[in-house]
Amino acid sequence: MRRSFIKSLIGGAALAFGLNAAQAADITGAGATFPFPVFAKWAEDYKKATGTGLNYQSIGSSGGIRQIRAKTVTFGATDAPLSGADLDKDGMVQFPVILGGVVPIFNLEGFAPGELRVNGEVLAEMFMGWIVKWNDPKIAALNPGKKLPDQTITVAHRADGSGTTFIFTDYLNEVSKVWAEKVGKGAAVKWPAASSVGGKGNEGVAANVSRVRGSIGYVEYAYAKRNKIPHMQMLNRDGQYVNPDDSTFAAAAAGADWFGTPGMGISLVNQKGATSWPISGASFALMYKSPDNKAASAEVIKFFDWAFKNGKKQALDLDYVPLPDALTSQIASKVWSQINNK
Repeated sequence: MRRSFIKSLIGGAALAFGLNAAQAADITGAGATFPFPVFAKWAEDYKKATGTGLNYQSIGSSGGIRQIRAKTVTFGATDAPLSGADLDKDGMVQFPVILGGVVPIFNLEGFAPGELRVNGEVLAEMFMGWIVKWNDPKIAALNPGKKLPDQTITVAHRADGSGTTFIFTDYLNEVSKVWAEKVGKGAAVKWPAASSVGGKGNEGVAANVSRVRGSIGYVEYAYAKRNKIPHMQMLNRDGQYVNPDDSTFAAAAAGADWFGTPGMGISLVNQKGATSWPISGASFALMYKSPDNKAASAEVIKFFDWAFKNGKKQALDLDYVPLPDALTSQIASKVWSQINNK
């Protein structure tokens, strides 16, 4: 993967490969920033292979839901899946397109990626604003032998409605009774920490953590890795400390019952497994069953079908997890078959 390509993605809020007003067959989408890096790479390669471009606005999951409901794009993307009832009301289908992980990132001099450890309860108290210094005894107890500074913790969070926030708060909700009672989970929450800063998109959170000394935030892993922002190692449900990568994300999704929940909207956080990354999740596409522009809708299916079959290496290079072939076959037969593009 060319580093200049990734650098341009992380700093951007939209992608367009070959799109112009005259190209009616080109694909339009909007939503989650979580899958933006892999969408961009798929779009680049798909354009070369087929001549069809993709215009995707990386505006956050809530924005993607608004745009698809307004019918200003052909597909929306969200990491916070809609309920079966909402899908039925809107006349839409929903299916996963990529798997990945959210990671806690930090800006602390002298620490490499994965060198600091944290568990769910301590992470929740940091984001609550109850643990306010990096040398707090609770952090020190998880990191024996590490010289932690007497430095104030600044929480960096999403300022927009975000599926990444949904995945992150879904995890905190699972592992911390206090967080569940006082904050809860959602695409947008009221962040309680007194020392905090908001940013738009994964890009904005990554930029704030890079800028603010002593900060802690959360982003999709590709943003941390490609921007060289240190992440924290996490204690999983099986009591093992793990680092984020495609194998630990895949372990979290290994036992997923995708069709056991309406709209395939399952949670992958805090899953069992010795190697499971505890804050794993999926990005979902939203499409209308009876689209106004049937030709454009058919192009979206062609794009994702191509990506499922030809985009696995690109996904793995970016530390995402491509969907298994058995699942993509089921999506084609059980989900795409509900879309009337004729």
